[in-house]
Amino acid sequence: MKATVERATLLKCLGHVQSVVERRNTIPILSNVLIEVENGGLKLMATDLDLQVVDSIAAQVETAGATTVSAHTLFDIVRKLPEGSQVEIAVSGDKMSIAAGRARFNLATLPRDDFPMIAESDLPTKFQLPAETLKQIIDKTRFAISTEETRYYLNGIFMHVVEGKLYAVATDGHRLARVALDAPAGSDGMPDIIVPRKCVAEVRKLLDEVTGEIEVSLSSTKIRFRAGTAVLTSKLIDGTFPDYSRVIPTKNDRLLKVDTKSLAEGVDRVAAIATEKTRAVKMSIDRDRIVLSVTSPETGTAAEEVPADYASESLDVGFNARYLLDILSEIETDEIEIHLADAAAPTLIREGQSSPALYVLMPMRV
Repeated sequence: MKATVERATLLKCLGHVQSVVERRNTIPILSNVLIEVENGGLKLMATDLDLQVVDSIAAQVETAGATTVSAHTLFDIVRKLPEGSQVEIAVSGDKMSIAAGRARFNLATLPRDDFPMIAESDLPTKFQLPAETLKQIIDKTRFAISTEETRYYLNGIFMHVVEGKLYAVATDGHRLARVALDAPAGSDGMPDIIVPRKCVAEVRKLLDEVTGEIEVSLSSTKIRFRAGTAVLTSKLIDGTFPDYSRVIPTKNDRLLKVDTKSLAEGVDRVAAIATEKTRAVKMSIDRDRIVLSVTSPETGTAAEEVPADYASESLDVGFNARYLLDILSEIETDEIEIHLADAAAPTLIREGQSSPALYVLMPMRV
């Protein structure tokens, strides 16, 4: 096996695949990237048994072949090679040689036949989404994905189609984020799925480098994203997502309108003295103003007034500052709508009635 490839092209391709590889592995082959040299190019693949990424690049091929080599080591080497250099990769026996300019490396390899792959299976549901739309879906929901492993069914984004709408939802029990858009052609009848957190993160990385349509194929157990030359395949979370619609309030009749940036900056400032454990910020809402305040037994107190549009009865309510700021960072409009009921009821937050996204935030005692 022998091929020559431009350093920047190889680095970009390795960047796509090597991030899937876990730093610590009990199975040595899972630390490796599979490199297949074929006519006209290189194909690279990495997997952690739940997630698999494949990417292809053009190369000058002298001899076809395949092997596996440490993904992180190869990535570090190529990253440190001079810009614009040509990288020659050759395999002899159980060693891979890498040459670029005056640099030479010899790496240990493992047989290609030992490399595991996620089995190819029928993915009956197929549709396309613009890269920007998929990026929006991920950005507006993934911050609410739970990290609590005991409730594994919350460790991803729930996607389902109802009455011509595709919904993407994430929640950790304290906050909920939902995006709704017109269901793309081909998505009718798709099974309800939960896309794992790691898959979401890897797809999001790919979306920074591609434009146009992303091809999505899925079954009840697997999902595949084709973005440019990269193909990402992942197992889905085998679990039942809770009926999230029950926590989305429909009768919150107190409407608060406030400048998004002013509220975010105010919350961020007063939260500077909040305790790490609770990060609680109190919002005292009165006619046309909000007083944000924090009281910390260890640190002191802080308060800031923010102008607002509010015509209902005055209300004191507390929120986790970090959770609130996560939501505010995804709001794209200058003004935000906050629909309240009382100090203990879930609060509905949205950019406006026409926005595809809505957020639910549980209040906390202050």
